[in-house]
Amino acid sequence: MEEKENVSILPEEKAAKRLFPLDTISGFPVRPGFYRMNGAYEIADGVSFTVSSHEATSCTLLLFHPMESEPYARIPIPENYRIGDTYSILIYGLKIEEFEYAYQFEGPYCPEKGLLFDKENIILDPYAKAVTGQRKWGERPESGRKFMYKARVVGSCFDWKGLEQLHYKFEDLIIYEAHVRGFTKDESSGVTAKGTFEGLRQKIPYLKDLGINAVELMPIFEFDEMESPRVVDGEQLYNYWGYNTVSFFAPNTSYASEQEHNHEGDELKRLIRELKQNGIEVILDVVFNHTAEGNELGPSFSFKGIDNNIYYMLTPDKKYYNFSGCGNVMNCNHPVVRHFILDCLRHWAIEYRVDGFRFDLASILGRDQNGAPMDNPPILEALAFDPILSKMKLIAEAWDAGGLYQVGSFPSWNRWAEWNGRYRDDMRCFLKGDADMAGRAITRITGSLDMYDAANRGYSASVNFLTCHDGFTLYDLYSYNQKHNEKNGWNNTDGDNNGHSWNCGEEGETQDPQVEGLRRRLVKNAFAALLCSRGPAMFLAGDEFCNTQFGNNNAYCQDNIISWLDWNRLEEYGEIHDFVRFMIHFRKAHPILRNDTKPATNGMPFVSVHNGAPYNNMTDSNTRLIGVMYAGRNSEDTEDDIVFYAMNAFWEPQDLYVPDLPMGWHWKIVANTYCEFVENENFAEKTEHEGNRIKIPERSTIILLAERVEET
Repeated sequence: MEEKENVSILPEEKAAKRLFPLDTISGFPVRPGFYRMNGAYEIADGVSFTVSSHEATSCTLLLFHPMESEPYARIPIPENYRIGDTYSILIYGLKIEEFEYAYQFEGPYCPEKGLLFDKENIILDPYAKAVTGQRKWGERPESGRKFMYKARVVGSCFDWKGLEQLHYKFEDLIIYEAHVRGFTKDESSGVTAKGTFEGLRQKIPYLKDLGINAVELMPIFEFDEMESPRVVDGEQLYNYWGYNTVSFFAPNTSYASEQEHNHEGDELKRLIRELKQNGIEVILDVVFNHTAEGNELGPSFSFKGIDNNIYYMLTPDKKYYNFSGCGNVMNCNHPVVRHFILDCLRHWAIEYRVDGFRFDLASILGRDQNGAPMDNPPILEALAFDPILSKMKLIAEAWDAGGLYQVGSFPSWNRWAEWNGRYRDDMRCFLKGDADMAGRAITRITGSLDMYDAANRGYSASVNFLTCHDGFTLYDLYSYNQKHNEKNGWNNTDGDNNGHSWNCGEEGETQDPQVEGLRRRLVKNAFAALLCSRGPAMFLAGDEFCNTQFGNNNAYCQDNIISWLDWNRLEEYGEIHDFVRFMIHFRKAHPILRNDTKPATNGMPFVSVHNGAPYNNMTDSNTRLIGVMYAGRNSEDTEDDIVFYAMNAFWEPQDLYVPDLPMGWHWKIVANTYCEFVENENFAEKTEHEGNRIKIPERSTIILLAERVEET
């Protein structure tokens, strides 16, 4: 039997019409609405509207014909329709395809108290499921008029076809971070609906073949790409990344390939359904640290006009704290805001069946209303224990722009994972050959147990990554010593100045085959390290075929080939892609790389270190050759599973002596990044070795697998 969502409340509605006489307001038959259902909901022959404000003295519902800027009806919500802080009204005779809606609130205008009510302001419903006004990317159809956001009522009857959640273990995730628009916007993507949810859906066969099992989508909530648009060197710049939320319950309409007419979100739901049918979980990058309303100079279209002093952290002089670096900070631990955030995430879990959330600048969610860090932030605890969200992956970007850095100390209740910024920084330094980094690299590769308690949290807390949207791509990490953000228009002052990059001897693009060969080798080294590390792995879309941003490490405003994936490079760097695909499938085939399994029958420890010689775990400032061995049982519990990862970050070859294996076993070399990767290649023939000695070429990785000797 096909499973369909059905939010119809027809029985309740019929009973209500029998029990209550109807009022008439502005020519509409009305009665009190459904107070516990925030937002707008369609019923059999009408719509219920519910909204709350603590300080407002009155609320008026505005109805607009589609695309019109003047309302055709103003419906003051009677005082007796208000219970507590909540206004709710049910209006009969409305057809959801025939109108858009917004609110106006009256209340005190006292900036010295943080109250900014203005009865002329058009206010967007914070629970809007669809937002009108910016249907086409980069354009506002109300051009020449005062811009306003309005909401549309969304029907909910999507057929999930009996879809079941995948529920992968956290440590088994291989996460692919992607920007919906940039993933397929370039002509080279070959899809028919470029830059949309549908375009991404058409690339699912590619993702499945690559082997990743989770996508982390950069912000897909309705945002304003037209916030502070600029033209620099003739190029139109936008707020491309989308970290400036307009509406938290609505998908970005410009990411849909076609207008959905009161079924906004169906194209995104089809994408999610098909990803999960192909074994790929969906994690959303969510931004609860700030909104698109900005500071005191910014617009007032939502929270500012409802309860400014509740939804935002205000300084003693009632300006806006700015721990986000984007103008304002949401007051996440206020009970009202907590309730809103929980409602929002439950909505995406229920209506869109997503598998988890990555929280941008999550340390802000741990601050109190005065901006001070809290020991046990209520919102983080509520998210950790909410029954609807109990199976959701919760990932914190455990720092903020106000200087709070909580990697390794983010409040977790054994539920939260973290983007491990220390993994990124330490591994970047080691992989390019910096001194005194070997010990740190071993700690990071083996699960960062100096920061995360394996006994309680296992290997699920540390999301390991070397690249993400914020910073260099992996190819650029080994092509540029310095950032090149000139096209952003800030005289190259924006972006990270400490990216631990290395250009391999020549800045930028090169025709030197030795420099290019070294860069390719370092890219493969990076993927080998990432995919042989304990903890969920994440990498940036396009890194698997050496996508470049031409040295721009802060491409937040670049809606062009700087940020778009250039799929032509998939052919040019096909060898890199094939190596990454091999490493992903190798990681999935060997559970000992991801977590302790049952012990190996030969008594080998789960994890051991062999820096040049068997069981030598000593390092000093000059150590650049490391070896990590994992041993346990395979996923079928039928055979020992032993994998050896060796990395030489030195600029000359070094000898590695591997441990003896039990009788009847031998080491097989399955990867050597010094060689061009070819599937099923005999790398032993291309690697100098004798007995237990293996010569590890300069700046190279070798991976070995224990195999039984075939009987003759």
